[in-house]
Parts: sequence; C-alpha cells; structure tokens
Amino acid sequence: MSHPSIDDQRWDAVRQRQALANGAFFYGVRTTGVYCRPTCAARTPRRENVRFFSEPAAAERAGFRACKRCRPDALAPSQLQAERIARACRSIEQAEELPSLAQLASAAGLSRFHFHRLFKRVTGLTPKAYAAALRARRMRERLGSSGSVTAAIYEAGFNSNARFYAQSRDTLGMMPSTWRAGGAGAVIRFALAHCSLGSILVAATERGVCAIALGEDPDALLRELQDRFPRAELRGGDAAFERMIATVVGFVEAPALGLDLPFDLRGSAFQLRVWQALRAVPAGSTVSYAELARRLGIPKSTRAVARAVASNPLAVAIPCHRVIHSDGTLSGYRWGVERKRALLAREAGNA
Repeated sequence: MSHPSIDDQRWDAVRQRQALANGAFFYGVRTTGVYCRPTCAARTPRRENVRFFSEPAAAERAGFRACKRCRPDALAPSQLQAERIARACRSIEQAEELPSLAQLASAAGLSRFHFHRLFKRVTGLTPKAYAAALRARRMRERLGSSGSVTAAIYEAGFNSNARFYAQSRDTLGMMPSTWRAGGAGAVIRFALAHCSLGSILVAATERGVCAIALGEDPDALLRELQDRFPRAELRGGDAAFERMIATVVGFVEAPALGLDLPFDLRGSAFQLRVWQALRAVPAGSTVSYAELARRLGIPKSTRAVARAVASNPLAVAIPCHRVIHSDGTLSGYRWGVERKRALLAREAGNA
C-alpha cells in the first residue's frame, strides 16, 4: 500500500477539522478566493477547489484573502500558548536559579495552576522537571571538562554537593564518578535479535530501556553501544531480558500496539521536549520538521529540532520516522531511509 501524500493527509485534516493541524498549514478555496485554517467551521469545500499553503503569506501571494471567520492571519490560541511556554523555557535556561512557579506564571500572564498544566501539556515535563533535565545536561557536560566532580556540581547549577548526590541517579542514571569514568562499574544489559527491518539491539540500565537500534550488522550496533559507555560492563540479557526484547521486536513489527516499558532517556532539556512531542505523533500520521517546530512554539528553530530528532536513541519507540520534509520527501533517518519508508508504509496500512 502506498503512503498517502502530504496533501492527502492535509485534506483528511481539513475534513476532520483536526485541531492539531492548526498552524501546520492553511488551505485556499478557488471558488471563494478565501484561505482558512484546517479547523474553520465554514462549509467543507470540494477537494478539486482546494490549494494548500504552508503559511498565510504564501496564500496571500497566490491571491487569496483571509477568512473573517477563522482569522488565519492571526496567531491561533494554541500557537500563543506555545509561544508563552517557549518564553518560559528560555527563562529557565537563562536563569542561574530556577524561577518560582509564581514568577513564571506571572510572566506568562497566567494563573499558577493554568501555567503548570499548560507547561506540562506543551513540553511533556513540569517546570521543575524541565529545570532538572537542563541541569542534568549541564552536569554531563561539566563532568567531561571540569577538574573535579565538585567543580562540575556547582558549575551545573547545584547549590550543594548533598543536593546533587541526592538526585545523581535520576540525573545521570549512575553515580557521577561512574559517568566521569565512561560508565566504569555500571551494568548495561543488552540483547541482539533479528526483525523484518534487519538486526535490532535493545539495551537497558536498571532504570529502563536506554537504546533501541536498527541496522544490518549486529556487531556494528554493539560497537555503537560500547562507544557510548566505553567502560561500562555490558552483559548479555538473561531469560527475562530476552522476553523484553521479544516485546520490543513485536512492537517494531506493529508500532500501533504501543510499547509499555520504562525508558532511561538521557538528553538535554531541549532534546527531551522534542522527543516528548514525537511520542505524541500517532501511528499512521506524519509531521514535518517545520510543523514540529511550530508545535513546540519555536517556528524559527527547525534545524535545531531536526538535530534533536536525529539524536533519538530509541528507534520506533520515539517515532522519529514519522518526521518528513514539508514536501513529503523522506530523508535523514538515523537507521536508514528504507527502514523509515517501510515503517511508514506499515503504519499507513494498519492505521
């Protein structure tokens, strides 16, 4: 079954008035000369009279005028909310001390309750968890460059050794001295198997799955894992772990079933935001890099979003294969474009 074109997907979004499509594209109606949002309450036009545009300016250059009903030339409420949260994220990233919830909410012009709920819905994290992820990234960077663990702790924004060590397992997945030593003493279980997409490697720490990788050469997949933690103890999985990899292989064969396993994700606060947004893209759907950036409230950061997508450590579980170019073409998949095409075709057939 061929994968539906980007315009076919857009037309489905118009017919269903999908709220998630707002801001992702606009459509013009030749018979009226008006362009609208996908959710416009006006009567659904005939398909042959519809043209799609990536932004209002493109529709206006083509001679269409803005609909007075859905106001496509103004920011949608969801975009305004995303921009507020994006500003809050920048405030957290630039502050030496985490601003209080009241301060962040006040700057966004929202109540503390509404701000907290909106922040979590947009980023997938609470403001406190977002700040913790940011400190974790800084800590990993400092551990590799600072003269001592203590110096790294303070440079990363922790006010005391005790505060950091109380959170070190959550921050690094292991003790800081172990991380600094390239994972020395840490135990990472792994297993290799075969699936319809080739070889698959699954690895996990005591906290959850930390790697799912696809490829042709199982030895190359294992070397990549070793490069991430050159001094960790890699152990072949026991019977229980073998059952877990069977679950992962089953998920790769049928992604729509979902994967109910704990993850051990290590990334920057920005990467975690992007990965969380990817997990919200349902099987059978796709999203462009530009659209993903708009959903995150950072429309000018498409390249940064693309880099975060490319750094995804969990193939299929974090569905970066569902990200395509705005023109519908496929490229840039860490585990091979043909695997990306196969996954999308499989999902489209089961959607």
